[in-house]
Amino acid sequence: MPTTTRIVQPGPSTRVVRTSDGLELEVPADWELLPPGDATLTRRVKASGPTWTLQEKKGRKNFSKGVWADAERIKTIREELDAERSTDAYQKKRATDLARKEKKHNQYVEEFRKAVFTFLDFAAVYESQAKQLADAVTAHATPVGSGTVARTERIPLEQRAESAVIAWLRHATTAYDEMKIARIKGNRREVRRQLAQQSRVLLEAYRRGDPVPQDCPLRQALESS
Repeated sequence: MPTTTRIVQPGPSTRVVRTSDGLELEVPADWELLPPGDATLTRRVKASGPTWTLQEKKGRKNFSKGVWADAERIKTIREELDAERSTDAYQKKRATDLARKEKKHNQYVEEFRKAVFTFLDFAAVYESQAKQLADAVTAHATPVGSGTVARTERIPLEQRAESAVIAWLRHATTAYDEMKIARIKGNRREVRRQLAQQSRVLLEAYRRGDPVPQDCPLRQALESS
């Protein structure tokens, strides 16, 4: 049985994995792949002995494909966890934890919406559009697990709000989603930079209170939302 815990990538077949230095390893016959999704079970399996964490890189990100580990060990830990989760004490604790997380999430959503509204800073004549846009950006950016910039704590809230607005405008008011962008390093970043500049110019018109034409892309996006 392997004694080394590793992070591996998919290999040429289902039960063959590849290490970071290119070495191909066959998964032990008595191991099985624990799929992602149950963080507590995964954490306990990893803590109980050697495992091979399977990750697949797409772009700049690594995505978990599960954890290879001894099948009997996974079965035992799963049964123990299921028994623990069936108790009244666990159910009460779980309900309390969920309520706390929901409250925290709702507070963050409200704080984020206020930050978006503040960033927009539309003239009074466009206050209703600012509220509608803030609602739309917040609804898109704040769901748990969405992976958007709004869910990161690495940058200040105000910067998250600004980035979320620009991202929403990129998808809702430009042809970005239909663009065929050459797979050349830096191309997509440059396209996004140019579109972000267009979006900022668009926002300035609403901040100044300028009359906007019927075919204004933001006006059309809000009317259709």
